[in-house]
Amino acid sequence: MAKEKPNMNVVFVGHVDHGKSTCIGQLMFQSGAVPEQEMKKLRDEAIKHGKEGFEFAYVMDHIKEERERGVTIDLSYRKIITQKFEITIIDAPGHKDFVKNMITGASQADAAFLVVAADSGVQPQTKEHLWLLRTMGVENISVAINKMDTINYDEAKFNKVKEDLTALLKTVGIKVEKVNFLAVSGLMGENIANKSDKMPWYKGPTILEQFDLFPAPEKPTQLPLRMPIQDVYEITGIGTVPVGKIETGIMKPGQKIIVLPGRTGKGIEGEIKTVEMHHEQLPQAEAGDNVGTNIRGIGKKDMARGDVICDAAKPATIVEEFTAQIAVINHPTVIAKGYTPVFHIHTAQVPCQFIELVSKMDPKTGQVAQENPDYLKNGDVAIVKIKPQGNLVLEKQADNPHMARFAIRDAGATVAAGVCIDLIAKK
Repeated sequence: MAKEKPNMNVVFVGHVDHGKSTCIGQLMFQSGAVPEQEMKKLRDEAIKHGKEGFEFAYVMDHIKEERERGVTIDLSYRKIITQKFEITIIDAPGHKDFVKNMITGASQADAAFLVVAADSGVQPQTKEHLWLLRTMGVENISVAINKMDTINYDEAKFNKVKEDLTALLKTVGIKVEKVNFLAVSGLMGENIANKSDKMPWYKGPTILEQFDLFPAPEKPTQLPLRMPIQDVYEITGIGTVPVGKIETGIMKPGQKIIVLPGRTGKGIEGEIKTVEMHHEQLPQAEAGDNVGTNIRGIGKKDMARGDVICDAAKPATIVEEFTAQIAVINHPTVIAKGYTPVFHIHTAQVPCQFIELVSKMDPKTGQVAQENPDYLKNGDVAIVKIKPQGNLVLEKQADNPHMARFAIRDAGATVAAGVCIDLIAKK
């Protein structure tokens, strides 16, 4: 079997109407990921709605609707295969979903395209997007200056937008020398998958080529083993088999592990007997693999979804309370002290209480804007203290970012998302 190409998650962000979806749709079409007949159908639909040229955006929007119908955040069915990678594209409409996509589980982006329209340039939201990318630890960024057709493919105008963006990237603390600025037109299909002949002055990559210029994502195999349990099965002839995705580290037979918090709330120790993937036993599995495992010394009643299988020598923490940086995405009113929604962290769902609103940040600068605010509303980014109302396994972003991210849900909607920056372990 051919070795699969490494997967890379790439998020497209940018101000509303700057052409993100069109760039992605065009890319899907030119690279052959969306067949001609599907494109024709979307084109006819766009013309029918009096929106000729919107067919490329429809490619992604039609997926958004699928997503809204309950398809999970795993966007794996929109993949593009490049020379080096299997790319999963995350289209982040406006910053609200962007924050959610960025932080919620699977869609941790390895790299990002910031799409900025050549005719309108830097917008207030552009800075916010960059700051959020920076906060969430996305270091590999490329800028697509889109809608070059609206400025007649003019090099001087392109350079002006590039200059403004360079200044902005610096204020956010992004290393500009590593950022490529692409001159593209999503609508006209210039420099998307195919080189454009309209801009002889432009010597840079197309969007498709840029994917392969991003550094390969490092598999977090050097971190200790963490496998949040998705389900626990009882399999005849084998016994108890927890399944899940290994977030970090390596799992192999003979390894000493501890399941946290486990039925006791204090952890249950055992040893990995076998590791299986696609019905075959493996000598080892690593971060990113979805596996089933049989553990010596631990029964079905001892563990459940939301527990985490950890390296016994370096276990994760069960937290008493923690400090987090959160972004409020979609709350019907405001968040105040005492609010107790459900936190979704890896595969666990635990009610947690806001015990202190420490400070509100200015998303444009990353500086503290207000100490001890009375409440938080949509669009606010803040530092807060949280107390789980149950056993919760969590780690600090500095120790293991894969075990630090969470979404906050209330009444069926994601109201906020965030990342743990400090914690106090349970005694």
